Amino acid sequence: MEAIENAAFISVGRACGFVGLAVFCIVFGLMYDPVFAARAGGLITLGLAAILSGYAHFARTRYYKRTEVWTILKKEERPPENIAQRMIGEVLLVTYIKFARQTALVSLTFLAASLVLQFTL
Repeated sequence: MEAIENAAFISVGRACGFVGLAVFCIVFGLMYDPVFAARAGGLITLGLAAILSGYAHFARTRYYKRTEVWTILKKEERPPENIAQRMIGEVLLVTYIKFARQTALVSLTFLAASLVLQFTL
């Protein structure tokens, strides 16, 4: 079970890391207007949180052999096929929700910063 959790964390974390890099580049590129930069970062990360929530909604029903988790797992770490759908679906559900919550907190921080900057600048 731990191998599946690690594979799910790697899979979802890598995708979120690439989006985080894109958000950093966008926010850095918009630093000439700090309010707009913070608002853009907040809205993009809020969109990511919504996408992760959508993936969590369908995690249990997505065919397990088409997930990145299945391809990351070594053959000896893969669960038996009769329980693989349930195990991988549940682990992905929990992982997507965990990352969606963290992304929502980042979004809230960006949006709060944009409000503070709007009233102080």
